[in-house]
Amino acid sequence: MSRSDGGEVQRINTSLAQRVVDVRRYLHRNPELSNEERGTQRYLKSLLLENGIEDVREVAGFGLAVDIVGAAANSNRKVAIRADIDALPIVETSGVEFSSQNDGVMHACGHDAHAAMVFGAAMHLHSIRDSFAGVVRLIFQPAEEAEPLGGRRVIEEGLLDDIDNAIGIHVDPYTPTGKMGVAAGPYSLASDIFDVTVSGSPAHAAKPSEGVDAIAVACTMVSELQKIVSREIDPYDPLVVSITGIQGGGAYNVLADTVHIKGTVRSGHNSTRKMATERILQILEGIAAAHRAIVRFELTPGEPAVINDPAMTRILADAAGSIIGSENVLPLPGWTAADDFAFYSAKRPSVYFRLGIRNEAVGSVFPLHHPKFRVDEAALPIGIDILCRAAISSLQATGE
Repeated sequence: MSRSDGGEVQRINTSLAQRVVDVRRYLHRNPELSNEERGTQRYLKSLLLENGIEDVREVAGFGLAVDIVGAAANSNRKVAIRADIDALPIVETSGVEFSSQNDGVMHACGHDAHAAMVFGAAMHLHSIRDSFAGVVRLIFQPAEEAEPLGGRRVIEEGLLDDIDNAIGIHVDPYTPTGKMGVAAGPYSLASDIFDVTVSGSPAHAAKPSEGVDAIAVACTMVSELQKIVSREIDPYDPLVVSITGIQGGGAYNVLADTVHIKGTVRSGHNSTRKMATERILQILEGIAAAHRAIVRFELTPGEPAVINDPAMTRILADAAGSIIGSENVLPLPGWTAADDFAFYSAKRPSVYFRLGIRNEAVGSVFPLHHPKFRVDEAALPIGIDILCRAAISSLQATGE
């Protein structure tokens, strides 16, 4: 990461690179679900303290925060680097020798790699702290995957109040190792969930005219809700409305009087997010009224969309280009998945980038949240170097 006399950017050393792989494999063997990351917190805290990094704070439940203070000069500039640390309720079938030892829980989204890379960044920045001015705050954040979201809690606890910029990283199994992607603007979608209860009237299945069939009403609702995206939204305006559950009825000869529907709305802009919610409610109420049913709609707002700040995007792209070459810095669009790094980008100018890990030779070809998901560990040193270079560049970018 530091520069030689010739100005060439140096990579982290081999010893640290191997240490990061070891950390990642330990975390992969010992995954913990959102808001249950006690062991992960304890392990990472002990690692940091053992390596001379002091003042490690426990934050946001089972998270950690530590400041690496540059000693090159006085500076009020501060930048945050975030790693999420939680795992998913998935039975692992990846076949790696360090597979999960916690049955039914797996790091299938790469958060073990994120935590290991940010640990590596902390180690490297600590070792070169005499070469830069300002503060880099490393945040090991719990509960990205499930409510109550850790990103929201990080903001509520004021961890970004004194921060100027923030950087987030996510491994990307669609992009080859040695490449990365970033672009300004919306880079993930906002995520809201909803629950619908349709109430009809029971009747004998042989005499449906004597009741109100809640299943028939619910099926109409499911079909019509899809037209919000296909007929009411500009194709270039990201929106996804997905029904993910429907439950009702029980007997073969009785009309169901109650059906429960659940789903999610993913959106890229606040105006679209608002419009979609309003139209869902209007459609549900209209269909219920047409069929003499009653409907109850409950929306649970989640994270907003991640918005990449243009200036921070340029800093990140330039930093990555100095590590892997500008030809390997791809202007990839964002993805439709949500990420609670969005709370950071809503608070401070931020950038979130996609680090390529796809490598057929090591089997890292499966998508996120797949039971066979793997990470090409050759990408980890690349991610560390990009994070460190971008952090220091952001400290230098906008004045004293």
